[in-house]
Amino acid sequence: MPRFFLSDGGPVDGAIVLTGQQASHARALRLRPGDAVAVCDGAGTDYDCTVAELTSDRLVLIVRGCAPSASEPRLRTSVYMAFAKSDKLEHVIQKATELGAWEIVAFPSARCVSRPDDRSLVKKLERWQKIAASAAEQSGRGRIPTVRTVSSFAAAVTEAAACDCAALLYENERSVTFRSRVEQGPFSTAAILTGPEGGFEPSEVEEAAAAGLAVCTLGPRILRCETAPLCALTALLFACGELD
Repeated sequence: MPRFFLSDGGPVDGAIVLTGQQASHARALRLRPGDAVAVCDGAGTDYDCTVAELTSDRLVLIVRGCAPSASEPRLRTSVYMAFAKSDKLEHVIQKATELGAWEIVAFPSARCVSRPDDRSLVKKLERWQKIAASAAEQSGRGRIPTVRTVSSFAAAVTEAAACDCAALLYENERSVTFRSRVEQGPFSTAAILTGPEGGFEPSEVEEAAAAGLAVCTLGPRILRCETAPLCALTALLFACGELD
């Protein structure tokens, strides 16, 4: 069933009107009056609708019912990923959205090669949020994860430490496994921190541990910076029963 996200507001007098890109998408799908579609408010509520009218610039839908989205994980997971080269962060945003991340947060760390300035970040954030929106629509999410940045590694650590389960994944850790940390649940909030291509500096690892984050290994193999956050997110959701 085709799925759309509301940009703002909600139904008015039992109807929803979508315009712009949403209407163009509906035309591309060749929707006709009477066709069933799903509309999500982006905050966890789904509306069952039927097409009433489709013109060149708007799609009019009649609301038949609404219910909480059944696709949203109960666990709110924040994925903190250090800035990476090329389109690696875009890949993580797309896949983490599909898996069920609550938000994706990019941050600078000592070994980051990519260090976008404030001007380029404005454009990047706009693009990243569109990637999250598209992935949320495709995967049937009940909300679009927020994609944002923080200004420093310290800021990322401080935010993450406030979660029920917070872990920094470090390739040189040998004893504490991520599995052992997530099996200490249940949790309502979680945070995963992963580094850039060159990994974290030992001083950053010490800083995270001092703030209360669990420093964990994901196993004996060294994962790429775009693989580690997705591996950890999947393992966490599986352990918490979110992939049943």
